[in-house]
Amino acid sequence: MFLQKQYLFILLSFSIVSAQKLDQEIQVYKYSGRMEYLEHNKTILIGSASSISFNFTGNKCDISLKSIDSYEHHNYVSLELDGKYIGRMKVEKGETKSYPIIISETKNTHNLTIYKATEASNGGVLFDGTTANLSEIKSIKKKKIEFIGNSITCGMGNDTKEIPCGTGEWYDQHNAYWAYGPILSRALNADYLLSSVSGIGMYRNWNDEHINEAIMPDVYENLYLNKDTSKPYDFKFNPDIVSICLGTNDLSNGDGIKPRLPFNKEKYVSNYIYFIKTVYKHSPNAQIVLLNSPMVSDERNFTFVNCLKEVIASFRKDKKHKKIKLFEYPPMQPKGCGYHPDIEDHKIMAQQLESFFKKILDEK
Repeated sequence: MFLQKQYLFILLSFSIVSAQKLDQEIQVYKYSGRMEYLEHNKTILIGSASSISFNFTGNKCDISLKSIDSYEHHNYVSLELDGKYIGRMKVEKGETKSYPIIISETKNTHNLTIYKATEASNGGVLFDGTTANLSEIKSIKKKKIEFIGNSITCGMGNDTKEIPCGTGEWYDQHNAYWAYGPILSRALNADYLLSSVSGIGMYRNWNDEHINEAIMPDVYENLYLNKDTSKPYDFKFNPDIVSICLGTNDLSNGDGIKPRLPFNKEKYVSNYIYFIKTVYKHSPNAQIVLLNSPMVSDERNFTFVNCLKEVIASFRKDKKHKKIKLFEYPPMQPKGCGYHPDIEDHKIMAQQLESFFKKILDEK
């Protein structure tokens, strides 16, 4: 009797372990970027280009989406089906709605990835499931890049195909899928994370002297990239490279109407040094790369680059971390909205970075 009970206990234990192992191995959703996980596989896409990916069989696939913010407004997602970009889609305001995905190619298994085209400050996009017949999706280990920046990094004003500049809402031309970071990462076969906010700076913002608005050092550790400290970001991404492109707004003259103080080099440099220490706290093994901006030229760019060199020099005695690198963009005349790069400009920016970042990744 004792042996029978012992055998039964072992059998049950084995069954539980096997079930747990099976549950861990079968994955139907792959997540990337800043997002909040809710019950029943519901997910809020928060950051620019945050995404959810899944495999499915058959040729029917509807996805349920909803815009979430303190007020009702629309949002955008970009879609990639079987590795091909199939367009940007408007997520209408109001209740959760079902959006059909047109499947034109017959395959045994399809893959769909939903990217948030807009940014964190536009509120979240809730993914509330799919009608598709899901199958297992496997995670492939890749090198990782985090892109920290402002509106350029978000892909603001880059997609003018459907809505011309100067029409609609200020975010109607956002398409983070076609920002330089995601384009570059796809070229390098790397995973990526965007931690970016339009208008933000290192010590002041585009039209605010750090009086009413938060700067990047204030929001970086918060999941929603805002002042809400109740939901901290978990920093589980562990990037191989952290790319920082901040300074365009610090150096800007604002809207030309609101009073604007002269650029404060000391504040910018000291805040930058402090911010890098914050990045190291969460990603101590990452290679940090500082970027200037192709939107800044002449004397202002000279000041910008000199500040970045001063920031790097302050870490010259640091033996714990990799030596910080600098990449200098040549100036560009952007063709997007509001003096932002358009999609073709972003492709050029990504191409200019490609060999520089590839060398770093190959060395890691």
